[in-house]
Amino acid sequence: MALKAKFVWMAAGTLVVVALATILSAYFGGRQSVTVALDVGFSTMRLLVPLLIVLLVQELLSHEFDKRYYLNSLTYPRGRRSLLLERFAALLVLLLGLLLALGLLQIMLVGLIGGVYPQATPVAIGQPYLIVMVFMALDLLVLAALATLLAVVASTPSFVLIGTFGFMLMARSYGAIVDLLSGDAGLVSNTEGYRAGLGVLGYLLPDLGALDIRMLALYGKPEFLPVDWPWLLLSNLAYACALLALAVWALQRKRFA
Repeated sequence: MALKAKFVWMAAGTLVVVALATILSAYFGGRQSVTVALDVGFSTMRLLVPLLIVLLVQELLSHEFDKRYYLNSLTYPRGRRSLLLERFAALLVLLLGLLLALGLLQIMLVGLIGGVYPQATPVAIGQPYLIVMVFMALDLLVLAALATLLAVVASTPSFVLIGTFGFMLMARSYGAIVDLLSGDAGLVSNTEGYRAGLGVLGYLLPDLGALDIRMLALYGKPEFLPVDWPWLLLSNLAYACALLALAVWALQRKRFA
């Protein structure tokens, strides 16, 4: 089903776009070309891979219900939970494979760009880079779990795209907005009320923006790693597990026409 969804072509396209964005940004970066290239590469990955998640979930799950493939799938001696978890596991394997390929591609490109445009402060391609990729993988895990839940409860496959990207924009931005308002209270009127309203989102959404710790790899300084990183990892992992459990619960109670 992943091949039917043209995953290979989409993954190849993602690799090409990330490579082009990384190389071109180095040419137009001016100073610190390697740092700029790696920064743009991270941004491109965080934008394109969620789109690929949505397309895969639509093929693996949404079309299962939309085109009544379940009439065949559910005739096998296995429960609905197994069907959902197996599809989700396949999605994770594909995503981790793509993320590994993107990470290796970035390392290769950074080495090539660094040979052409050397800079005094090299980027940290090593343990800091690995930590950044682990945090990014957790970010994608949460989005994959949400897309799975939406695929189960939504009536149309297009809602998976709208819901996942809407969730992504809010979860990645509200923390930065709260910090901005805390630093400059004159940006909006009634700052306290505005900040309190955004603070409510902290009880409903994970802080995916805090998982973007690319500065650790760009400058190699440990102070860019959040002080509460264990809680950050555990809370986001628990949120992803809760979304997946909710998706299983919804599928178990889903009534098919």
